[in-house]
Amino acid sequence: MRNQFKNRNFYLMLLADAASVALALWLAFALRFDFFQSVDYSPAYREQMVPSLLASMLLKVAVFFIFGLYRGMWRYTNLHDMRKIMAAVAVSSLLLVSFVNHIYNVQKFSRGLYLLDALLTFIFVAGLRIVVRECFTLRTQGRAVNPLKWGLAMTRPKRTRAIVIGAGYCGEHLLRELSVEKNALYEVGCYLDDDPKKQHRSLHGLLVYGGLDRLPAAIEKYRAELILIAITQIDGTKMRRIIEACEASGLPFKRIPSHGSIIDGRVSLKELRDINYEDLLGRPPVELDDSAVAQYLEEKTVLITGAGGSIGSELCRQVSAYHPQRLILVDAGEENLFRIQMQLAHDHRHMNVIPVLGQVQDRQLMRQLFEHHRPNVVFHAAAYKHVPMIETNPWQAVTNNMLGTYVAAETSVEFGVERFVLVSTDKAVRSTNVMGASKRMAERVLHEFTGGRTKFMAVRFGNVVGSSGSVVPAFREQIRRGGPVTVTHPDVTRYFMTIPEASRLILQAGALGKGGEIFILHMGTPVRIVDMARDLIRLSGKEPDTDIQIEFTGLRPGEKLYEELISDEDGVVKTSHEKIMVLQQENGALSGAVKKQIDELLALAATHQGEAIKLRLAEFIPDYTPQKAGTVL
Repeated sequence: MRNQFKNRNFYLMLLADAASVALALWLAFALRFDFFQSVDYSPAYREQMVPSLLASMLLKVAVFFIFGLYRGMWRYTNLHDMRKIMAAVAVSSLLLVSFVNHIYNVQKFSRGLYLLDALLTFIFVAGLRIVVRECFTLRTQGRAVNPLKWGLAMTRPKRTRAIVIGAGYCGEHLLRELSVEKNALYEVGCYLDDDPKKQHRSLHGLLVYGGLDRLPAAIEKYRAELILIAITQIDGTKMRRIIEACEASGLPFKRIPSHGSIIDGRVSLKELRDINYEDLLGRPPVELDDSAVAQYLEEKTVLITGAGGSIGSELCRQVSAYHPQRLILVDAGEENLFRIQMQLAHDHRHMNVIPVLGQVQDRQLMRQLFEHHRPNVVFHAAAYKHVPMIETNPWQAVTNNMLGTYVAAETSVEFGVERFVLVSTDKAVRSTNVMGASKRMAERVLHEFTGGRTKFMAVRFGNVVGSSGSVVPAFREQIRRGGPVTVTHPDVTRYFMTIPEASRLILQAGALGKGGEIFILHMGTPVRIVDMARDLIRLSGKEPDTDIQIEFTGLRPGEKLYEELISDEDGVVKTSHEKIMVLQQENGALSGAVKKQIDELLALAATHQGEAIKLRLAEFIPDYTPQKAGTVL
């Protein structure tokens, strides 16, 4: 407040508003009395005018100050400011009428005059701010603001002529930011939108030229050099159609990323980026029951194992949005743990984040950690998941995926954790690899502990685009090197979802769980890996089988052509969330049976007996089919 009084512009704004208020009332008198020529303009009204002008300036400027009209910068005036001005004018005008009535009596002044004064005051005060904003906008765009040379072009940076696809919320805000950004690189010629209700109308003075089919004509008419895709919620089929049209045009194209780029009604030009495979996947945004998720996370101590991994780190980011009292990060990888710790420290400075460098199968460490911090919720995402690697090093699946889950679950029960959520995989169903079998054993661990105070649940889903070990980063690296892109089999398919989507659904499943469930996430339609490879090659500006070759290498150890989310004996039940189903099964596991099986596998793992581990797993999990591929030892 003190700094406000030291600002020269503050006094200029006061004087400008005082002059506007005085002009409004004088003009109201003039219009009411035919510019002072009316027979009704009696001496009584002449006597009222000067005191009323002084009272109007003092009252209205004081009310404007109370309403905070001088705290903001007029150059950024918006609709919120207009609403504040309207309220301030209404209150100050009522006060002015009360003052005049008290001095001159209701019978001796014109009520219509003061209604006209209120309207003119709003027009002048709001108009003054709009003029300042427009002058600033013209200046930032490199145009003159001299009234004698209004609109003349001066030194203006070279801008790329662009067409915006999408005349909706995102497209409108993108253009608004371009209009005030002094160093904006783009100049929009027109919009394109497939919605017939928007076509041939204008948005901020720019024509919605037509639908996507008119892209070639729009490029020619507006001499466009770039296409900006400003659509935030769109399925993969429609996005693919847009990208194919952009590719056919021969122009470069960029996109505003979905949802996260629109915060409080603002779109950042820094968010413009090239199209990636997640756009083609076109997963619709996941709607969370925020109140249910917040109920079990807010002000709680949350522990996340595998916190530095792809899913674990995204879980950390999303859990932090629900304001936990304490967030404990457990990971065996120093670099990954440090990275997520620094990110959380930067984005959530006031949150209590505790990084723990260690292995989840370390029973003593876990007991001390739980005893000291007493977590309420555990998300268990720590696991080895690279299928071929685990197939040739199966003892690591035993010690990390199975024993780690058992130790985390056992410790959770001992120290009264409220909820325990295991991140599982579709490879646990009819598995042909050690990694999937180890995850199925991890699911069985939870069923052995189900029934007590701690609510155990598992979340099973397919491949996550962009996660470590995912096929997408591998393909991108092969494309960067010039190929070839290697695909195991022309018919191999996989389910895919994005990392944020998977993490949101894990949080939602944690709210739905009553204990003992395996939640199945709706993965949509499986994607042919060879089609994915071709899409990624095209997105890099190359042509598959011409610029970049695709080679088929054969299925790797433990891989199968397609993955399943459920087996025949599983009973699928719908939940209140459209993207989550639940399996109720295996709740009758004998006490101690799974622990005994893990102990047997640990004895084999201690001496690195890979083939023996696979055979033993096949005895414990009937639908697991071990491969005859050798191990590294």
